[in-house]
Amino acid sequence: MLRDVWHSLVRITSFIGKELREVVRRPGVLLSLVLGPFFIMLLFGVGYTGARSPFRTEIVVPQGSQLPREQEFYEDLAPGRIEVIGISDNQGATEERLRQQEIDLMVVAPENAAAQLREGNQTEILVAWNQVDPVYDGLAHLAVATMVAELNAEIIRQAAAEGITLAEGELGPQVTNISPEVVAKPTTAVTENVAPSDPTVTNFFAPAVLALVLQHLGVTLTALSMVRERLSGQMDLFRVAPVNSMEVLVGKYIAYGLLTLLVGGIVGALMVFLLNVPIFSGYAVAVGIVLLLAFASLGVGLLISLVADSERQAVQLSMLVLLASVFFSGFVLPVQDFIGAVQYVAYALPVTHGIATLQEAMLRGEVGSLWMIGALAAIGIVLYLLSLVRLRQILRSAT
Repeated sequence: MLRDVWHSLVRITSFIGKELREVVRRPGVLLSLVLGPFFIMLLFGVGYTGARSPFRTEIVVPQGSQLPREQEFYEDLAPGRIEVIGISDNQGATEERLRQQEIDLMVVAPENAAAQLREGNQTEILVAWNQVDPVYDGLAHLAVATMVAELNAEIIRQAAAEGITLAEGELGPQVTNISPEVVAKPTTAVTENVAPSDPTVTNFFAPAVLALVLQHLGVTLTALSMVRERLSGQMDLFRVAPVNSMEVLVGKYIAYGLLTLLVGGIVGALMVFLLNVPIFSGYAVAVGIVLLLAFASLGVGLLISLVADSERQAVQLSMLVLLASVFFSGFVLPVQDFIGAVQYVAYALPVTHGIATLQEAMLRGEVGSLWMIGALAAIGIVLYLLSLVRLRQILRSAT
């Protein structure tokens, strides 16, 4: 009885030693397992600024308005929330710049708010923005509330400077019924979001989830493909078979690409027909972006498969890509919230461009950041060429 237990313990410890030796013999696995997540967290902690960029704002001040025309005055209305980039008296031109996303916020000041106060009327201030992000939509409402409160204080100050008091005897019979609400708040904001889609959480994050699923699926499917063939000795068969490295690589791209697109198509169909997420650009543009994203994602997975020295390391590197994608791609936090150096890391990920372009195509109807389409295609081509070079090296060195 004791001898059987002893023999069992010996066998168990033998397997323990075997597994530990396998890890030690492959330091890349250990380094990626320990240092990979630590490096990503370090990069996130160092690179994240913790502050949203202020809204690029243009103020429309009508010709007859008594309000100041100095940028500094309006920037002080909501410090840190708005960045006044210009003062205009042409509302139509400012609206066009807003729709083209050259500015984030348009504020149309009242023409003669002090006179309206004297007559006992409340003045409306038009504030418009163009946001599909629900977080930025909420921040816009907050910035407007702060700005209007400061504008109210300025209008009351102007009214007082003109000799207007709130005593009924001095105002005279014409405004004897003035509302306390009007006195306290001479202006009220009329807000409008000119974006073509509602800034809901479902609408905004659905394209991001689709892009993340496509990349992770493409990377996961291909990350183990070449590792298994290298470890099983199939590379020797490829070397003597009448097939070259390009044909092997293209075959894998097509096979795993079909699987990725099949799953992506199912997810996309559920998203559109079940969750009612709009596709304002039409299906052709969205499908084109999906194809480019799948092409680049398969390149990431195949390159991992060709450089990893074991299945463990391939899986670990795939998880590190997923972790980096969640942190830096704009899935949770906007890429602009990171410092410049970390933004370069974000833009090296295919999913970063996939999220941005899919959101623009589906929620706005057009891709404003065309450079991201080119960047996505370039990433895919570069990864394909790197994988091709690496595969040729492996086939030449196979024995």
